[in-house]
Amino acid sequence: MVSYQPTMLGTRYMCSAGHYLASRAGFDILEAGGNAVDAGVAAAMSLAVLQSDIVNVGGVAPMIIYLAEKDEVVTISGLGPWPKKTDINMFIGPNGGAIPQGVLRSVVPAAPGAWTEALSKYGTMTFGEVAAAPIKYARDGFAMHPTLQDSIDNTQDQLRRWPSNAAIYLPNDKVPEVGENFVQSDLGKSLQYLADEEAAASGSREDGLEAARKAFYEGDIAQAIVKYHEENDGLMTAEDLRDFRVGHEAPVMRNYFGFDVYTCDAWCQGPVLLQIMSLLDGFDLKKMGHNSPDYIHTVLEAVKLAFADRERYYGDPKFVDVPLDHLLSDGYVAERRAMIDPDNAFPAMPPFGAVPGYNGGGSGPSAAVHGAAMIEYDTSYACAVDADGNAFSVTPSDTSASTPIIPGTGMVASGRGSQNWAVPEHASCIAAGKRPRLTPNPALAIKKGKVTMPFGTPGGDVQCQSMTQVFLNINEFGMTPQEAIEAPRFATYSHPDSFEPHLAQPGKVKLENRISRDTVAELEKRGHAVEEWPELTRAAGAVCTIVHDRENGRLFGGADPRRQSGMMGW
Repeated sequence: MVSYQPTMLGTRYMCSAGHYLASRAGFDILEAGGNAVDAGVAAAMSLAVLQSDIVNVGGVAPMIIYLAEKDEVVTISGLGPWPKKTDINMFIGPNGGAIPQGVLRSVVPAAPGAWTEALSKYGTMTFGEVAAAPIKYARDGFAMHPTLQDSIDNTQDQLRRWPSNAAIYLPNDKVPEVGENFVQSDLGKSLQYLADEEAAASGSREDGLEAARKAFYEGDIAQAIVKYHEENDGLMTAEDLRDFRVGHEAPVMRNYFGFDVYTCDAWCQGPVLLQIMSLLDGFDLKKMGHNSPDYIHTVLEAVKLAFADRERYYGDPKFVDVPLDHLLSDGYVAERRAMIDPDNAFPAMPPFGAVPGYNGGGSGPSAAVHGAAMIEYDTSYACAVDADGNAFSVTPSDTSASTPIIPGTGMVASGRGSQNWAVPEHASCIAAGKRPRLTPNPALAIKKGKVTMPFGTPGGDVQCQSMTQVFLNINEFGMTPQEAIEAPRFATYSHPDSFEPHLAQPGKVKLENRISRDTVAELEKRGHAVEEWPELTRAAGAVCTIVHDRENGRLFGGADPRRQSGMMGW
């Protein structure tokens, strides 16, 4: 591989993120003496301004953090539950089983709670300090970039449904031009309000962060969310917001290629990454050759098997007994691996695996399909490593085209209910207090005392597929991070999509057109229905990563040119 830009090199600290100004915000925090958590929160918050079409202040922000001094990995869920008034029957009945766009798909916003919790427990700076750059980007504006402009153009009909959305993204009823200064004054005021409430609080740094959190969940912003929901038949109440706290939950881990690879728990799709890796662990991928027909076929079939289990078993562990220990056990993995036929593709999603004595979840219909899916991208990613070896990995998300902007705030109240099912038998069915099965899933790979590697991407169901390929490109095929990120990708769509209306495309494989025609022909011969992506398409994700060589004190960073990603290190 020859990359379009060099791998970023450093010896002290580094930040990589889905927009170059977000990486700058994180890097500036590191320059000012902040740690990886401070920097990562600044970058993630900046993404909620710079990419507010796909990331939102009122959205989600799942995090994984490596604490070098303790040699410990922790996660912060950064995902809110359905309001207490939620009843699945209101979707099965009046909505015909659909989860409609608008306020009815709103769950409790979690990103502000995750930011303040991470800073309070593991950071060193105040909210106001890490929020300085995102406030500036919102208040003073930034150059409209092609990715944001393309999103607005593609979703302008959806944005016009709500005056508050159109006023921000379609000023003068027009899609902003690339390079035009784009201002989000209400969003800037909302972030400044949280910083001001922190500054007005007395006591410790932690007390100030709690004041910032309360400003969102009990103050003016909470009141605006509740008022809008009351006036528009929504479900969110003051009690839902006041009682919410993000969760500190143990990560899930599996060793692969000498790395302990960590993901968040099955309230997101993170463990699918580990299932894919466990299935591939039994193959000589290097001998197959990078992006050869054998390699692509094997990875695709492993993904299908993992996604079949995701569809059957994954849901909020507070509501569903997810049998991850069994799904990642050597015996079970060997049985599933044996189902991969080297010459023939599964024509659709394969059957899920059997788990003896399993009573959780449900085995009913896998999806409720209600017409064509809206073309809409979401999510971004940021990571940081500091001079002490701490690492931060976050995958913030939420769109501004399927849920209304709460007037006066510049933000939505998370529309992540779109990742549930109005099917009572489904493991991720709708329920009051239950969290959706989130697609955003940050990852962190650690080779004890030697290497730390935070990595992640946007891309919905493509996320774990792209993350697997980049991880293998680096650790199996010896590519630099930037080469690994820019290498052509592929993905299967045989499974029900994680987003409402949960459409599946049995047998469908999409791959970037730099993969040879001979390879495409061989994949088609094995039963894959191949569709070509254009070169470096945003649909293939936008992976960012930092590889910290701890033995030699070196940092190697990569950022994906498929979107506006950037990286900075020293």
